[in-house]
Amino acid sequence: MSNATSTEHIVLLRGINVGGVRLKMAELREALERAGFEQVRTVLASGNVVLESAESDPEQVKAQAEATLREAFGYEAWVVVTSADELSEVVRGYPFDEDDEGMQPYVMFASESASLDALEALGPKLDAEVERIKRAPAVLYWEVTRGQSTKSRLGKEAARVRYKSTTTTRNMRTLRKILALTR
Repeated sequence: MSNATSTEHIVLLRGINVGGVRLKMAELREALERAGFEQVRTVLASGNVVLESAESDPEQVKAQAEATLREAFGYEAWVVVTSADELSEVVRGYPFDEDDEGMQPYVMFASESASLDALEALGPKLDAEVERIKRAPAVLYWEVTRGQSTKSRLGKEAARVRYKSTTTTRNMRTLRKILALTR
């Protein structure tokens, strides 16, 4: 860390480089650094950022990051902020067989638990041959047949506008790469 009062945060951007919003990671890093964040590192080109801030409150980091993205790139930005310790716990807690070649291992994050509550309520209606979910306090674990992520019942529901500003999904490989960049 650059100084003793900095706190490391993981910032997960929703919906970039998969739909209409295209951001270059170098430009994203520069914008966040101009906003006062330090040690900004990106993982892949899908909006995964590890950074440090004098601000320790994740909600304040969320607000500052969203405002920075709106100002720098002109789009309505939504992010989820977590810590390396929290993310490490999430990864360790993955309840399904992460190595099953026929399945995609995902984790859904949310900036408000009501979104995860609503998605979790779909559990009994899901086709267990296609997808399964399990709730943890801060995330929703999701295992889905390869190639069915956007076609499955949960995938379609999670893509609805009502979840756009509060949820984001990452696969387990990406989460492990993010953790590798943390201190």
